[in-house]
Amino acid sequence: MAALLVIAHAPLASSLRAVAAHVYPDCGAGLAALDVEPGMQPEQVVEAARALLAQLGASEALILVDVFGATPCNAALELADGVSARVVAGVNVPMLWRTLCYAHLPLDELVARAVAGGTQGVMQVGGARRQNQAAPLAPHDQDPHHHQQ
Repeated sequence: MAALLVIAHAPLASSLRAVAAHVYPDCGAGLAALDVEPGMQPEQVVEAARALLAQLGASEALILVDVFGATPCNAALELADGVSARVVAGVNVPMLWRTLCYAHLPLDELVARAVAGGTQGVMQVGGARRQNQAAPLAPHDQDPHHHQQ
């Protein structure tokens, strides 16, 4: 089973870990979070991430980051070798939950599930009238400005 590490601008990583623990209380052993605080040097982020991966102790790791090209992603890319560690950018709650649901899969499949969960979790919702519902009737008020004083 691959270890999961979330690296993101503070406080996103720890918040995502808390959301994961809320739904999957037993995920703690295989999931770590690293909040990148303002002013942290890239080398500090890399060392902190390396230490967290060592603590997780898995032979494979999936590193989820918030934004491609930012410090969390650059640090993750420095650690990932593309074989036993992979990086996926754009972490969100659906991506994390999908990853936790399929954490037992081989790393290649886990990466695919993470990306699918993240993209399928983004959608426009609301604003449309429910089906089979009549439109609200207009008021019968003669004075259209009755709400004004």
